[in-house]
Amino acid sequence: MSELFDAVDALLASRATLPPPAERKRLRSAHGLTIDEVAGALKVRRATVSGWESGKTEPRPPERDAYARLLNKLAELYPAAPAPVPAAESVPAPSAPVPATFTAMPDPAEARPLSTGPASEAADMTDTENTQAPAPAPVAAAPASAVPHPASTTRPTSSTSRRPSARKAAPAGTPAGGTDPRFENGPLAVVDVEDGRVLAYCVGGLVLDVPAKSLPSLVDWTLKEAKLGQPKLSGPGRPADPLLVLTEAACERYGLPVGLTAQEKDAGRIPEGHKVIKQLTRADWKLTKRGFGPWARIYRPAKGSDRQCVQLCIPSWNALDPRFWDHAAQLPPAELARVLGTYATRVMTPRGSTAVTSLELMTALHPPTHAVRDEETGALRQADTKTPGSLGSEPVDCAPPEAPNGHPVLNDLNLPRFHVRGPSEMLFEEAYDWARPMTDEECTLRYLVGLDVNMAFGAGANGLTVGLGGPTHVKNPAFDPKLPGSWLVDLSHVDLSKVKAGKEWVELDGSLLPSPFTFKGDRPTGPAWYATPTVAYAQELGYDVAPTEAYVRYDNGRYLDSWYQRLRDAYLATMADLGVDVDLSPEDFLAAMDGYKGRDPELGIVITAIKATVKGGVGKLRERQRGEGWRTGERWRALDRPTWRPDIRAAVISRTRINLHRKIVKHAAFTGQYPIAIMSDCVVYAANGPSPLDFLPYRDGKPLPGGFKLGINPGLVKHEGTQTVLWGEGVREKFDAPELNLARSIKDGTVSTADNGE
Repeated sequence: MSELFDAVDALLASRATLPPPAERKRLRSAHGLTIDEVAGALKVRRATVSGWESGKTEPRPPERDAYARLLNKLAELYPAAPAPVPAAESVPAPSAPVPATFTAMPDPAEARPLSTGPASEAADMTDTENTQAPAPAPVAAAPASAVPHPASTTRPTSSTSRRPSARKAAPAGTPAGGTDPRFENGPLAVVDVEDGRVLAYCVGGLVLDVPAKSLPSLVDWTLKEAKLGQPKLSGPGRPADPLLVLTEAACERYGLPVGLTAQEKDAGRIPEGHKVIKQLTRADWKLTKRGFGPWARIYRPAKGSDRQCVQLCIPSWNALDPRFWDHAAQLPPAELARVLGTYATRVMTPRGSTAVTSLELMTALHPPTHAVRDEETGALRQADTKTPGSLGSEPVDCAPPEAPNGHPVLNDLNLPRFHVRGPSEMLFEEAYDWARPMTDEECTLRYLVGLDVNMAFGAGANGLTVGLGGPTHVKNPAFDPKLPGSWLVDLSHVDLSKVKAGKEWVELDGSLLPSPFTFKGDRPTGPAWYATPTVAYAQELGYDVAPTEAYVRYDNGRYLDSWYQRLRDAYLATMADLGVDVDLSPEDFLAAMDGYKGRDPELGIVITAIKATVKGGVGKLRERQRGEGWRTGERWRALDRPTWRPDIRAAVISRTRINLHRKIVKHAAFTGQYPIAIMSDCVVYAANGPSPLDFLPYRDGKPLPGGFKLGINPGLVKHEGTQTVLWGEGVREKFDAPELNLARSIKDGTVSTADNGE
């Protein structure tokens, strides 16, 4: 009888009900799962799952039953939204008074209302230049009629009042049905005082009247009436807290200092005894451990799903560092609201510096925990295990070679005092800083032309498999290019004078090429620690590798894909608003890039911030100890973050450096031209003309396959700058440095003693 039951079960499994293909994709995305994670769990290929979601193929037993079980569970967590009621049958809802009143203001740049770039699935490719995101739709013009300044306008109080619809942009990530009504006034507001009135400038030209007389009441108003915030970026995540940006006038109005003293700047906060902090304490509001600084978080402990938290940004306290935000802190309130609102809509609501926001974006897209439904009670609770594809909520220690000096994981090694670890003891995966003297032939050319890789570190992260958990130590492992980790291997035998470029062996002048295995470009002299992409590239060049030791991570995934996609879409959408599209010809692209920030300086600030978000996030994965009081071997605060992951940082930098070297080899093999300097993502060549088109081998508008390609997509290159060969030789002679890195100053020709290491 049991055999008959088994046969019946098999029949049922073979006909397991599955939702339509589009719903399968929605459910997976709602839970923050990648196609690779689903494929790994079901033990099928990535293309198989992709086929199921596109409707090209249907799963078969036994995978069908498991796939149906997964989708059914996800459907319980993320039920589909009910279909909208037809207009003829809809019943008007009773109106409810909205305490917040507002006045519509003209958008500071009415010709460029906010728009959002499209999000797309991660392409199954290793070279980002081949993954073009769709070009953003043209920006619609704002209504011609301007609304008067609120000082001369009667403020409407009707709950049906709205800002002009053409100016109202749905935040990126908002469901297709429209803006989340909880956050209908946008993610943030810039609070200012004009003629004795407190005004909150929001996204899209909206201005709210603020009745709050004190900072505690301002926080209450923000949470109860302002309707500020941002929808969650992934299924298991949570909405972003509202952000208030306080101008100098607002600081004075609410009892805060306009600037910080030298002592307060060092501490990063105002004293705990400040009268405003006492006001917050009396009102039962709390501050995080960082206290009341340039980016202050004011909250009450959450009760269930009821979260009460407001973040403050104070530009006059240097919250908007000019290195990453240009002159944003000096903008008038409406313009500042546009800059920060555009960034928030396309990236996320700022949570601190661009580096901090970058890590927060990673976490928001892959929350460490998720809600599960109790099978007995039906209630939702947080899962005891981490969300698949996330880093979890607990930090993991890095492997000893991945640890920076002073890390407590090195304490057990009993290293001699003042010992300097070398490549065989420490992982040195860094961006290029390499240069060489020019050859006699190069000195006869007229120009030095710099190329810069767009969003190089983002491109390096795209499609990269990284560790999600802790390392496993193995001896004499067989190298696996698909397994993330750190490998101790001797690559000194790799000879760049004869390498494989694709399937063909090519001969090159190895003396004119940097080594791909060290950031200084020197050929390694013995065993050293490398991240997986570096060792895999040695194999790609045609050489055998034999690691003697490794720290590998069997729990792994493409954790950074969604982070990259979000930043890529933000970058491309903003560049499109500045007149630089993804489908321009090389000539048109160079013309469009000429002075592009000057077309809209505010969006130029957004571009600077997006780029800083990419680089800063990668760097902050290995944040070092700062400040006094720390001793070698002690833990520091950053180590308690799940996103403190030097192994992920090393893998991204390794892959970014390898991507650039691969293009250099392709270019050298085809043209016989070699770089004379590389600084991070900028590479300099000698040429007879001042334009990249004077030496890049384009044929009928098409670039060399696998080489440098002009364009705005991440991984493609733009013109960084041009100087003369005489200038290059002159500055090297001036500093008596024949290998001075000219890539540092190719953009504007400015060279300082710092560039020479003095």
